Amino acid sequence: MEENKNIEVEQPQVEEPVVAAPEEKKETRKVALNASVAPEDFDWDAFEGESVAREDREKVAEAYNQTLSKIVENEVVEGTVTAITKREVVVNIGAKSEGVIMAPEFRYNPDLKVGDKVEVLVESAEDRKGQLILSHKKARQLKSWDMVNEAYEKGDVVKGYVKTRTKGGMIVDVFGIEAFLPGSQIDIKPIRDYDVFVDQTMDFKIVKINQEFRNVVVSHKALLEAELEKQKSEIIGKLEKGQVLEGTVKNITNYGVFVDLGGVDGLIHITDLSWGRIGNPEEIVSLDEKIKVVVLDFNEQQKRIALGLKQLTPHPWESLDPDLKVGDKVTGKVVLIADYGAFIEIKPGVEGLIHVSEMSWSPRLRIAQDFLKVGDEVEAQVLSLDREARKMSLGLKQLVPNPWENIREKYPVGSKHTATVRNITNFGVFAELEDGIEGLVHISDLSWEKIKHPSEMIASGDKIEVVILDFDEANHKLSLGHKQLLPNPWDELESKFPAGSVVNGTVASTTDKGANITLEGGAEAFAFNRDLVKEDGKPAVVGETLPFKVVELRRSTRRILVSHTRTYQEVKEAKVAAEADTTKKAVKKINSNVEKATFGDISELAALKDKLEKGE
Repeated sequence: MEENKNIEVEQPQVEEPVVAAPEEKKETRKVALNASVAPEDFDWDAFEGESVAREDREKVAEAYNQTLSKIVENEVVEGTVTAITKREVVVNIGAKSEGVIMAPEFRYNPDLKVGDKVEVLVESAEDRKGQLILSHKKARQLKSWDMVNEAYEKGDVVKGYVKTRTKGGMIVDVFGIEAFLPGSQIDIKPIRDYDVFVDQTMDFKIVKINQEFRNVVVSHKALLEAELEKQKSEIIGKLEKGQVLEGTVKNITNYGVFVDLGGVDGLIHITDLSWGRIGNPEEIVSLDEKIKVVVLDFNEQQKRIALGLKQLTPHPWESLDPDLKVGDKVTGKVVLIADYGAFIEIKPGVEGLIHVSEMSWSPRLRIAQDFLKVGDEVEAQVLSLDREARKMSLGLKQLVPNPWENIREKYPVGSKHTATVRNITNFGVFAELEDGIEGLVHISDLSWEKIKHPSEMIASGDKIEVVILDFDEANHKLSLGHKQLLPNPWDELESKFPAGSVVNGTVASTTDKGANITLEGGAEAFAFNRDLVKEDGKPAVVGETLPFKVVELRRSTRRILVSHTRTYQEVKEAKVAAEADTTKKAVKKINSNVEKATFGDISELAALKDKLEKGE
């Protein structure tokens, strides 16, 4: 029965009523109802007459009421979607009327359709217009925290609506709760524009919950990774080494390129991008570029795939000139320098090494950076060539004459030259006569005087006069001397202080073994402790001037040994020796006259001999 419609009841046409018995009055009432009236004014009892008993009508009303749900305000109930428009969703909860909910409350579920079951909150059984007021959003909010925890514990996939962008990620509506979606958890590939995800409904997995602050963190990447793992297993299971695949450049790093093979990523290491040396992978490929690659290796357990790009082209060594041989000259560019040498690129993918020892004829140890720098164009000679091992060694010095070939003619022993000090060590000085020709001036050949270190008398870069002392042509070694060009002070010292001479000297300083003595003219000498004892038995002290006897001059150690004790001991020894000699002569004379003496003389002579022997 529809509302807001007048009900018309047709009655049969009869004559004017007449006074009759009571039973005739009922019929007269029916005739009077030949008119249209409003439902609320309609006399149902008069219309139905006696056809339906009052008891039956009450049973029908009760049965109808039982088909309707009991509506309790502020209670969450389940309803069925009966209609969907762009602006509204109509939901039937079994009440006398249906509720209308604004469509944005279902934006997290774009797949909503008629017949779906949804939870709603009864805000009011009816408003001023008699409309049932429902809210799906409030129902979700009441149960949202429980639903979030349940989904987190079970690992369920939930739908969320991306509301807005925020620092470091996005804000997502999940069950009416604002959850945080980190930027790194949006997708498995780097995101360049976050704004494209705003107002999108996506599937998420709840990865973290802070119960105290009710913070929720979700991830879309986790779902993709799980699906990707399945795809990876399927793809890797079909891979074979040497297989050529097509992929898309997904990411470029300084060590290589990641290529998407359709659900699984592979890495082309920078060394497998080109046969030649490159500084950055972007020199070869660009982002989002479609390229063909070859499978070099893969690991099913770790889901790693090693790819190659250069392997799709022939190795440059295979196209190297077959007539190239040892001794030939080649030109190339310096692509890498190390301390031990430089790598020269003859053509892309073909390199040769110039060892630092092959850069100069000089025997002095140097580094490659002293001769070359990256980018230099050089000409070199092929020293060795191994096509199978793809190795080549080159030389620079071979292109210039070897100065050591005629070294003896140019620098004969004894000849004098001016050299440049290139390096100073503890044991001597390396001096360069010309480019590639160096010699060593040993510290013992630098000065006639004793020095502790060559830097006491010379510095790097100084010019120095030298004389050629010796050669070692096989090892390119040359012995030089400097002191040989200077007067030898020991020639003068030997003539001035000959051994056995006595000179005055002053005690300059003392050591554990003796003292340093300064002689006349400033010459230095040394006296041991036993040679410092004076005639009175006391040792000489610093600053005391005494006569010293030159005991020895040692050229090898540049040392003069002197003694004060010997100056007076030898005088005593000489006197004693003279007296002993006189006694011996007297005794000899007496012995020679014994044979001629008488017995009387003998006794007298014996007494004299006894006196002489006693020194009287």
